[in-house]
Amino acid sequence: MFEIVLSVLILIGAFFTLVGSIGLYKLPGFYMRLHGPTKATTLGVGTILIASSIYFTVKTGSLSLHEFLIALFLFITAPVSAHLMSKVALHIGTKRVDRTQDYIDKKDDKDSLD
Repeated sequence: MFEIVLSVLILIGAFFTLVGSIGLYKLPGFYMRLHGPTKATTLGVGTILIASSIYFTVKTGSLSLHEFLIALFLFITAPVSAHLMSKVALHIGTKRVDRTQDYIDKKDDKDSLD
């Protein structure tokens, strides 16, 4: 049963990591590409780290906190780095894909016509 739980956690983590990597490769614009690594890949790596922590806790008989600290660091730094990259992209005027125009930009255009 123990191996099955670990296998399921690792497969879930691998799936989310794969989806995030594919999103990074396939999505057209910079802002859309930020979501792949910051959302899915973070969840995938976090799940794999939790599986690793469970394995080493059971194997050694003592609580393994290394993986939880790595996951905590990952969950804190990934959103912050994505936020900083998006702020820099906005500041330097990175072109957005037409499908990802802001609602505010479209609303301002409609207000100017009235």
